[in-house]
Parts: sequence; C-alpha cells; structure tokens
Amino acid sequence: MLPVKRFIDFVEQNRLFKPADKVLAAVSGGMDSVLMAHLLKAASYNFAIAHCNFMLRGADADADQHFTKQMAINLGVQFHTINFDTAQYAREHKVSIQMAARDLRYQWFEQLRLQHGFDAVALAHHQNDTIETILLNLTRGTGIAGLHGILPVNGNLVRPLLFLSRDEIQTIVEAEGLNYVEDASNASTKYARNKLRHKVIPVLKDLNPNLEATFENNLRTFRELEMLLDNQVNLLANELLVSHGDNTSISIEKINHLSPKRLLLFKLLQRFNFTEGTVDDLLTALHKHSGRRFESPTHNLVVDRQDIIITERTEIELDYIIFNETDHERKWGNYRINILHDDSPIIVRDNPLAVSIDAYKLIYPLKIRSWQQGDTFYPLGMKTRQKLSDFLIQQKVPLHVKKTVPLLINGNGDIMWIGGYRLNDKYKVSASTKKVTIFELFKI
Repeated sequence: MLPVKRFIDFVEQNRLFKPADKVLAAVSGGMDSVLMAHLLKAASYNFAIAHCNFMLRGADADADQHFTKQMAINLGVQFHTINFDTAQYAREHKVSIQMAARDLRYQWFEQLRLQHGFDAVALAHHQNDTIETILLNLTRGTGIAGLHGILPVNGNLVRPLLFLSRDEIQTIVEAEGLNYVEDASNASTKYARNKLRHKVIPVLKDLNPNLEATFENNLRTFRELEMLLDNQVNLLANELLVSHGDNTSISIEKINHLSPKRLLLFKLLQRFNFTEGTVDDLLTALHKHSGRRFESPTHNLVVDRQDIIITERTEIELDYIIFNETDHERKWGNYRINILHDDSPIIVRDNPLAVSIDAYKLIYPLKIRSWQQGDTFYPLGMKTRQKLSDFLIQQKVPLHVKKTVPLLINGNGDIMWIGGYRLNDKYKVSASTKKVTIFELFKI
C-alpha cells in the first residue's frame, strides 16, 4: 500500500508545498521518481511531470523518455520534456558530464517553473542520497553545511521522499507493481557516488543495519548545531564587523579573543567568500608584519596594524592622468580635481583637500597617480627627504587606502602634494611668489 499519509505528513511538516500549489515533478523514469509521481497523484496534489533526455545513452534514453510520457498520460497530468546535447555543453563549459547534466536540468526546471507558474519543483531524493552526499562531502572536505545533507527545501526545490530509504522505496514499488526503468549507468562504479553506493555503504550497513535511521538522527542534530552556530556568528558579526563606507574592518585584538578562533573567523569571513585555507594563512599572518594581502573572488583583505580591512574587489585600476596648463578639471579614481590659476600669492588654509602651489615652479604636463614603491618627498616644514610610505604610516593611513591617495606629480617627477595630507616644502608659496595655481579635490 502506498504510504500516502506519511507522504502528506512529511510535506506538511516541512512546508514543502500547499494542497492548492502547482508542483513540477522531475521524473527520470527510475524507481524513486516513479514512486514520487504516484504518491503525488494518490495524495491529490496538482502536479505535472518534467523529463530530461540528456542524449547520452542512445535508444535507452529515448525509451525512458517514451516511458515517462506514457506514465504522465496514464496519470492524467501534463508532460514536459526536452532533449539536451549534454556532451557538447560539457565541452563548451569545460565541466564534467555529471555537472553539465545537473546545470542543464536545473536551468530548465527553473524556466518551466517561471513560464507555467509552478510553486515548487519536486525532486525524488531519498535518505540514502543524503547519506551518499554527506560521505562525498566528508571525502572531499566540507564545512558544517556539508554535514546537514540534502535539505527538504532549498528555495523552490523540494524533496518529498526524504522520509524513505532506498530499501523502503523498492519494497513499496514491488508491492504496488509499479513499472519503472533502470538506468544501466547506476550499476557502474565509474562515478564517485556509485562507488559509495555499491562498495562503501553496504559495509556500513553490515556494521549498522539501521544506518538510514542513525543518519537521520545525526542529520537533525547537525542541522540544529548549524542553526546555533549561524545565530552566534550573526551576533558576532553585529559586534565585530565595523563598516567604513565601502570597507569593513575587524579588530585583530577581538579576533584573538574568539574561541574557537578558526571556526568563528571563517564563518565571519565566509560572507565575503574567503575559504578555510585563506583563514589558516590569515591567522598565521596576524602577528607578523602588517601589509599581508588576501583575495577572494569578490573581496580583498589586508592585515593592517590593528585591524583586518576588507574591501570589495573592483576591476578598475587607478591609472595615472595627465593635465596641461589649459585644463580646469580632471577626474581620477573617486576624485574630481579642479585647477584654478590666480595672479596673486593666495595660500589655501583650513582645507586639506586644496593646496596653493607656486605657479612658476610647475613643469607641464602634470600628472596625478597613486603611491609607488620608492616614492619620497620633502614634507612641508622639513628640509630632509622622507619615504612616502613612512609618512603615510605616521598619518595612520590604512594600507587598503594607500593606493587611493592622489599624488600630484610635477613634470620633473617630483611629488608636489599628497592630496588631502601634505604639500612638498619645495613647492610652497613664499614671499617671492607672484602667482599661484590652486588644486582642489572633490570626492565623487
């Protein structure tokens, strides 16, 4: 007898879909998906069937497609199908056949869902699929999220058979006399999942005949532990992550007080797409010289003197710009530079973003660029040369900001002004100055 009540109870307890919802059932024609389709019908849910032909098994794949179409007709439900050139997709996108098939089917399911107004896409994963997934994750390396297995709900994807084991499904299908097709590739141990299914899990079942039930209890604990950790990390994020406009900082002192440090720091940085390996390297670098940089696909991280600084990565590089005596406005990075020529020796005061320079000392064309290794200048009021990097450290300019500070360069290569910070003493307005050029920065 079909376990209709258990099926409905699982759907309702996990809020997979409502009785009036439209469900798209992904049916391969195999034993698991065939049972799911019959349970949806027996429970009177409003559903349609979707079948993918990946064109990998010739006549066998076409036969599966025909079988699934006929089953949809027998059940009296709408049928959707598509043929994919999976091998070509795998070559073009440089992925495995398995990954290509996965990408293609999920993209198509989402397209069908949007086009036809389905509320959920039902997949026929069961308890043994979850066990295989966890073992694969453990083998390849995983965080805590990899231990919770396959979730009953993931966005619009739902899995209403997770209350059944493979053995239970086989028993039900045979007792009900349900027809299904068998994919010959399921018996092959060429694929990692099949190796676990046919070689590893039988050994585990010998050790524990109630393996599925044991895993289900463990999964419940893992999921709750994950929820507990996420709640703790959210509290820590509110306390430790400090926003500074486009940047985020975390105090190194507060990182040192985290316990367990590695796990919590990884969870904090995971939102910026940093890996566990990066966190290991970061922890090693924290108490060494500042300036160490790390990258994720989306962010840069710099170890500064008292904080780690996280900035969003940008493809825009701050190249230099050149301007001539006739120019009145230029743009560089996040700044607009206005240039004003004045026939009197005006000295700009109380505005760090503006400076007056003796016009007769300018050698055009001038340049605006960022800091470079080896830069030096004579800070206003000093007669000795200083490394620009040392000056910026004294000014407590964060390392991630250093490259964004505009430097006004004379035609002879001298740094005349560190925009927003200090004029070069050689270019100050003096008693002999007759004419000035005023440079003013505006944030944009």
